[in-house]
Amino acid sequence: MTFDEARALFPVLERIAYLNAGTFGPLPRPVAEAMTAGIAHDLAEGRTGLPYFEETIAARDELRGAFAALVHAEREQVALTSSTSEGCAIVLRGLGLEAGDEIVTTTDEHFGLLGPIGASGATVVVVPPDPECILAAVTPRTKLVATSQVLWTTGAVLPLSDLRERTGVPVLADGAQSVGAIPATAQGVDFLTISGQKWLCGPDATGALVVGDPERLATVSPSYFAQTRYEPDGSFEPHASARRFDTGWWAPGVLRGMLAAIALRPDWAHERAAEAASRCRMLLEGRVELLTPPVPATLVAFRPEEEPAAVVERLHAAGVHVRELPGRGIVRASCGWWTSDDDLDRLVAALG
Repeated sequence: MTFDEARALFPVLERIAYLNAGTFGPLPRPVAEAMTAGIAHDLAEGRTGLPYFEETIAARDELRGAFAALVHAEREQVALTSSTSEGCAIVLRGLGLEAGDEIVTTTDEHFGLLGPIGASGATVVVVPPDPECILAAVTPRTKLVATSQVLWTTGAVLPLSDLRERTGVPVLADGAQSVGAIPATAQGVDFLTISGQKWLCGPDATGALVVGDPERLATVSPSYFAQTRYEPDGSFEPHASARRFDTGWWAPGVLRGMLAAIALRPDWAHERAAEAASRCRMLLEGRVELLTPPVPATLVAFRPEEEPAAVVERLHAAGVHVRELPGRGIVRASCGWWTSDDDLDRLVAALG
């Protein structure tokens, strides 16, 4: 697939310089078609009958394998969720943390991770997002290091597998801004969350959780998919795999849409996204205050002289879609494998 052929998969790119995959990725035509076909089938044929449920369960298993392949994991380690936030909550609830236990996190995390951390009952130790600061914060009371593979603020890549090896402490990696954007892996961390609708350009409210060892995590919010059998008193036999952490039903069209999103990614996706982000930084150099981390990903963050909200609104009116990070004075552009040189030129022109 050529770059022009890849761009043609996204009708929105005909009009919009779409630089906000860190929130929602652009929707490809094959994904929309798969979702629409699913709804049309349900409308005409109904959502019932043994074949319907068997095919849906089979599609769920196929999708586990697709998510696993993205991050070098095993199918049995993958649970289907609605978001990275939900995946983080599953982990934090399932660890059984108590008063006196500690979690180390950073100043630059999204509330999707911070909310479950704060509700865990553990003592939360917050440090700058620097590997050495994280290492220094680990004590014998530390039960979890919980941070992002790629920070949603600056796009910095953190060496989480190295931190896991050096500390011996379990690591929860929030993969919201990494999986689909850069070469991301579940190897070397204990838990990894995946967003379906961001860099993977899948349907809304889709995601996954990779659990290295499902036996280490309690199933505290079981859905029907968690069990192989259950008793009248609610006791149940959990699945041996991470399926025990599945959170609910996905419509067949959503499953097929997510599978289509993963399948259409070109082999050169990561390389192209990195090139686009590098060119974006080069074009913005000297025009705004760039926040370029030592190891950058595909998010390009900058501080404009104007109010960030006003800048985002002005760019939106010019057909350039970026986002503001509230309370941080930052505007963020997301560069994907679909991002063209013209998209970036439009960003610079609209900034003035």
